[in-house]
Amino acid sequence: MKVFEREETAIATLKKGEGRFLKAGGMWIYDNEIAGIRGTYENGEIVRVEDFDGYPLGKGYINDRSRIRIRMMTRKKDTVIDEAFLQERLRSAWEYRKAVTDLSSCRLVFGEADFLPGLVIDKFSDVLVVESLALGIDRMKEEILRILQDILKEDGITIRGIYERSDAKVRLQEGMERKTGFLSQPFDTKVPIVENGVKYLVDVAEGQKTGFFLDQKYNRLAIHRLCRGARVLDCFTHTGSFALNAGIAGAREVLGVDASELACEQARENARLNGLEDRVKFQCEDVFELLPRLEKENQLFDVVILDPPAFTKSRNSIKNAVKGYREINLRAMKLVRPGGFLATCSCSHFMDYELFTKTICQAAQNVHKRLRQVEFRTQAPDHPILWAADESYYLKFYIYQVCEEK
Repeated sequence: MKVFEREETAIATLKKGEGRFLKAGGMWIYDNEIAGIRGTYENGEIVRVEDFDGYPLGKGYINDRSRIRIRMMTRKKDTVIDEAFLQERLRSAWEYRKAVTDLSSCRLVFGEADFLPGLVIDKFSDVLVVESLALGIDRMKEEILRILQDILKEDGITIRGIYERSDAKVRLQEGMERKTGFLSQPFDTKVPIVENGVKYLVDVAEGQKTGFFLDQKYNRLAIHRLCRGARVLDCFTHTGSFALNAGIAGAREVLGVDASELACEQARENARLNGLEDRVKFQCEDVFELLPRLEKENQLFDVVILDPPAFTKSRNSIKNAVKGYREINLRAMKLVRPGGFLATCSCSHFMDYELFTKTICQAAQNVHKRLRQVEFRTQAPDHPILWAADESYYLKFYIYQVCEEK
């Protein structure tokens, strides 16, 4: 059995008064929280963590090239990080998903929320896509994938191919190269899946992130009842997922808009796959330019959907992000017919619930609209939110009825 820690591991000691995030339930220790390290280590190796007074806080993997110096693997000082440990973590993740979600395509491992920090694994039908974001977990990747496939086989699921999408910029901050490619025998990287009754071809090699945004699965389903017979505008449509759900639900006319021609062409291909090309159309254009023009043309829609990319990936750019979210939401509200519906979301962790809600409220006030909340949702349960690990909570999704001032 492979063991991933030395017999004599180095010990990292926290400064007095530091480690507040860790002690509150988080899994990260930052560089400025560490008083010193006893013993030798290589970046990516497991180290022990102690408080300033020697109290054991657990074990994690270290990387002195990253501002997140240690990512915790366990809170127990006597736990050994080995294959049995990984098997327990992966089996727990799989059993959780068997209880809470549709398994045909889902996220199998969601980093810190599954107590495997820095790792994402998505399952698209019988293909796995892996994204490794940190050096320590990257060292365990081969064993993790082998163990996970064995666990899936126990439930009759055979994986025919694995593709790596470890191309996020954050790897550079870990001193790692960005990489993509097959971790199995090559296969057709356009993978057919079905979600909510909609057929897609997921491009795991060229699509955004791991190829498809599984986190919106049940939010897409939530718009079905609003779209029957409706005229629908889907902004930032990517490969057409919300637009196609509107079409499957019986919308009479759907326009999906995205700034990427590649995404629009993939969306058109998905529309043809579902026999919806006559009612669901896609247009390559900048949403910020399109919305004012539609307003000037006095266009109105029964349902408007806003699913933008994250406008901020750091605290430093929150002000500009607020302006962007406020702008698209107030423009969208003007395009919703009185009594129609707006579905709007943010996938930025730094645009927290309170700020996002406040921004939408300001947009409504600016255009003299009243919002009647239908529901508030977050990411699908295969992207679990681990309390106290704030980075695991990122998606906020509202559905409103847009009313005139009365």
